[in-house]
Amino acid sequence: QLQLVQSGGGLVQPGGSLRLSCTTPELSLDLYSVAWFRQAPGKEREEVLCIDSLGKSTDYEDSVKGRFTISRDNSKNTVYLQMNSLKPEDTAVYVCAARFDPAQQVCQPGKGGIRIYPEDDHWGQGTQVTVSS
Repeated sequence: QLQLVQSGGGLVQPGGSLRLSCTTPELSLDLYSVAWFRQAPGKEREEVLCIDSLGKSTDYEDSVKGRFTISRDNSKNTVYLQMNSLKPEDTAVYVCAARFDPAQQVCQPGKGGIRIYPEDDHWGQGTQVTVSS
């Protein structure tokens, strides 16, 4: 597996916005599905959003619906997580992950639906997002 490169985290006030990026110089992500996860201190990792190779997105976390969006720019080989109206409870380490998926099977709907696994697929290094005044 290779490590995906993340950027864009940091400290933001409640109500603010951040955009996280996920990319790699080592391969084309065009046929990969990419997902964002997050893990807050003392909590289990949560699925947030997933985007398949055709650009279709699937959401998993009710608390971010209407505030977070996932997108991809294949010309830049990058997947983004746009986070708006941030709340203190969004504070977490956010991680992107990718799996080769030309048949769009990775981003299955429902809790536990993302078929990307630590032992098999490509993961980012994680980036801290802190929402605080």
